[in-house]
Amino acid sequence: MSRGVLSSALSLILLSNCAEVKNDDTPWVNIFDGKTLKGWTKIGGNADYEVKEGTIVGTSKIDTPNTFLRTDELYGDFILELDYKVDPKLNSGIQIRSNSFPDYKNGRVHGYQIEIDPSERAWSAGVYDEGSRGWLYTLDNNPEAQKAFNQNQWNHYRIEAIGDSIKTWINRVPAAFLVDDMTARGFIGLQVHSIGDNKDKEGTQVAWKNIKIVTNNVSKYAQKSPLDPFVVANNLTFEEKKNGWKILWDGKTTKGWRGAKIADFPKGGWEIKDGVLSVLASGGHESENGGDIVTKEKFSNFELKVDFKITEGANSGIKYYVDTELNKGKGSSIGLEFQILDDERHPDAKLGNHEGSRTVASLYDLIQADTTKVVKPIGDWNQAYIVSKDNHVEHWLNGKKVLEYERKSPEYRKLVAESKYKVWPNFGEGDQGRILLQDHGDHVSFRNVKIRPLNTNKNQ
Repeated sequence: MSRGVLSSALSLILLSNCAEVKNDDTPWVNIFDGKTLKGWTKIGGNADYEVKEGTIVGTSKIDTPNTFLRTDELYGDFILELDYKVDPKLNSGIQIRSNSFPDYKNGRVHGYQIEIDPSERAWSAGVYDEGSRGWLYTLDNNPEAQKAFNQNQWNHYRIEAIGDSIKTWINRVPAAFLVDDMTARGFIGLQVHSIGDNKDKEGTQVAWKNIKIVTNNVSKYAQKSPLDPFVVANNLTFEEKKNGWKILWDGKTTKGWRGAKIADFPKGGWEIKDGVLSVLASGGHESENGGDIVTKEKFSNFELKVDFKITEGANSGIKYYVDTELNKGKGSSIGLEFQILDDERHPDAKLGNHEGSRTVASLYDLIQADTTKVVKPIGDWNQAYIVSKDNHVEHWLNGKKVLEYERKSPEYRKLVAESKYKVWPNFGEGDQGRILLQDHGDHVSFRNVKIRPLNTNKNQ
């Protein structure tokens, strides 16, 4: 190539680069000033963070939990770009829309993490739910993104969190496209992963630089992704599939369900729309419209997860160990109940033979849920989690255990004898039963109805 041709080629490259810079009118804001850790706070563990030559450097430390350098500011919708370089022996990640609350696992950091994974698995830019649900979006079906990671070099991430959509790019290759509305707002965090007592990993480092964000008019600057979105609602995540969870409601049909007192699904009173199953309002009367619905299958030992959303003044419930052969007359089918209620507005919150035992997440009419429970506002989704194993039962609400008890124990039987259920012999003591969603005449919605049958020492 002649010197003149070479000069022309270089000029074209420079002009092209200048055009790219000029065309990027994105109103970026730097959230790392390149000199100090102002606006950032270390939480979770004791790994070290320092600023070196315009970068934030995190250094692993023996015998400390996952450590995070978090922004003091919280972010909802945003576009984030940054560069990072990681030691091949060290796992890391970028937390987004994350939180740390004293009443959630003693302050453990939880929320979406955009993975930094230098291992052979190569899931960098996949989405992990730290301290909660585990893997939500892996890269095992995206070889182009897996190959895009540069070992021992600087890598570039673009992360878009807009509404219920999270999209990622690694070195400008589309990596993940997740649709999930678990958390709408939280901090951004830079993780140094725990290494336990592995001295071979002691002192390994991860570094970040050029950390910039857009928070205004973000949709204008969003990029399209060619990937098909993975919608978490009514689908099994990677972790759930691996751990044996099953979908109880498919988000579209009535498959697997019937009326509690009829052979088929009710013809009215229930609605399926946009991946949501709703019992419709009918004046607040118990099982007098469409009626309760139950699973066709019976369950013994299990873990059950259900997202629910209430309207003002609403009453409903999730029942388990339901025997539909009992109470074929008026009222609801009989079973143990995880209460769903608007505690502030419904009078039932102050009723019952055991004080507070009709409030949300309580074992209805028997045991009151912990009063420090976290209840999300009307119109937001809450998550009920029930585990029953060898007669030990726990109720959880939004990630926090709110009560536990032993079925068939003397203490349990005493509570039943003092409740409205005393008229039913051996109430709640069946070895198996159906799962029920209650029609109490108020508009209440459900989704993500999932179950994990458990093997125990008694039935293996």
